[in-house]
Amino acid sequence: MAAHDRLPAPARAWVAQAVLPWSAASVARIWARAMAETGCERAALARLVAAEARTLARETRCG
Repeated sequence: MAAHDRLPAPARAWVAQAVLPWSAASVARIWARAMAETGCERAALARLVAAEARTLARETRCG
């Protein structure tokens, strides 16, 4: 729980509404890379959304 508490507020809010159960480490990794590359919270949130969409698509094909 402490790892989730260390996530930036927008990332925590995204996790709270995410369809899949994301680990804090995964969210932090995606967020950090997006922020390093773009410096934009909206872009970081978009990357989280895209990552979840890819995962859901993969599960749909295999499930």
